[in-house]
Amino acid sequence: MKTRKLGNLEVSALGLGCMGMSSAYGPAADKGEMIKLMRFAHDQGITMFDTAEAYGPFVNEELVGEALAPIRDKVVIATKFGFDIDLETGARRGGTNSRPEHIKAVAEASLKRLKTDRIDLFYQHRVDPAVPIEDVAGAVKGLIAEGKVEHFGMSEAGVATIRKAHTVQPVTALQSEYSLFTRDPEAELLPVLEELGIGFVPFTPLGAGLLTGKIDASTKFDATDFRNLVPRFDADAREANLALVAAITSIAVGNRTTPAQVALAWLLAQKPWIVPIPGTTKQHRLEENIGSVNLEMTSADLAEIETVLAKFEVVGERLPEAVLKMTGL
Repeated sequence: MKTRKLGNLEVSALGLGCMGMSSAYGPAADKGEMIKLMRFAHDQGITMFDTAEAYGPFVNEELVGEALAPIRDKVVIATKFGFDIDLETGARRGGTNSRPEHIKAVAEASLKRLKTDRIDLFYQHRVDPAVPIEDVAGAVKGLIAEGKVEHFGMSEAGVATIRKAHTVQPVTALQSEYSLFTRDPEAELLPVLEELGIGFVPFTPLGAGLLTGKIDASTKFDATDFRNLVPRFDADAREANLALVAAITSIAVGNRTTPAQVALAWLLAQKPWIVPIPGTTKQHRLEENIGSVNLEMTSADLAEIETVLAKFEVVGERLPEAVLKMTGL
């Protein structure tokens, strides 16, 4: 497995997003199987595992903590704070909460669930409009000074907010959605991250599964799957967006690879400090994703993809409106 740098944090070129093992994409997967999958991922060279208190809430952190306990010192665990969740009951109270005292309480709770003495990368999950970002960065800086956190990250933050935070506590990584379907970060975000030396961690790099080529217009999702609420996945939008999937599949066939591998290799080719975190609950999909790291995209390949993208307009928002309002972009 190749490695990359997020700021000064070295990780595998591909991370593993663990959210879908416990929530969002339907019923939770079998706990024992997911523990095996995470350990298999590490055996294949993956060193960065992404979770959050909000995934469940809490159950995904507990799962990740149990899975990685035997190899704790060989991996990077990234988790997140920032939603208003009752730390005793896990009840969601709605909205964000990045008050410094809450950040510290979340860190303590996450450390216990993750069975560790430090969090390698602690992201603010969403920008909290009620708390100055300088106070948020200061709280994480304090946790770093205490040795409870190693690196500060941000998720779905805009460039002005990132700059302010970075002056208080250097930001190691910024996480946001980026894929062949969602190219918003390219205009303003990526240049600022490059300027400041901040790594970028794209989530949903496979378009919530659409870019794998395994979803079509007739695919039905479990009632608890969040994609039922995503505008990009409603019937008309999905059918329109499958045109891009068909074009990427054609390129993949020409390269004797898969559309998922093309999508991930394209991301990896954009910048050397980009580390996608595709999620999966299946070993063969994990192996497929890992294969993208060694797929070299030629200038001709990239030019062909750019030609396809220039002719295509994505239909539908990437997230429900209520969730989009909570981003800092």
